[in-house]
Amino acid sequence: MSEERKKILNMLAQEKITVEEAEKLLAALDKPQEKVDLKESSFNGLPKYLRVVVEPGPDSRKQEKVNIRVPFQLLRAGIKLASVVPADVQGKVNNALKDKGIDLDLSNINPKNLEEIVNQLKDLTVDVDSNEEKIHIFCE
Repeated sequence: MSEERKKILNMLAQEKITVEEAEKLLAALDKPQEKVDLKESSFNGLPKYLRVVVEPGPDSRKQEKVNIRVPFQLLRAGIKLASVVPADVQGKVNNALKDKGIDLDLSNINPKNLEEIVNQLKDLTVDVDSNEEKIHIFCE
């Protein structure tokens, strides 16, 4: 028996998780891990990064620049991790996000949905220009 299975069963025995949550976690362990051919994925036309660039506008007093580059692999890993988070914890995270104005249910996001989103984002470009700042969001 693997260490992961033992941990899940121990959490169940200690009543830290429910039977349903334990079943989900054990099922997630049984799923074959996706293997990505890095050579193929780098040429398949899908973006690898989400970029957010913020530069000061002509009337800005600030001269700070922001350049954020988030790898989509990080987002994919986060989605896979979110799928094994116990339901009560997901509810707390969803409520915390809702308090911040983000209406998102983590249980509705799965790796397939993420790939569809990434595919749609490949042509996305958002530009916001104002006198205070210039914002550029795109995928590369």
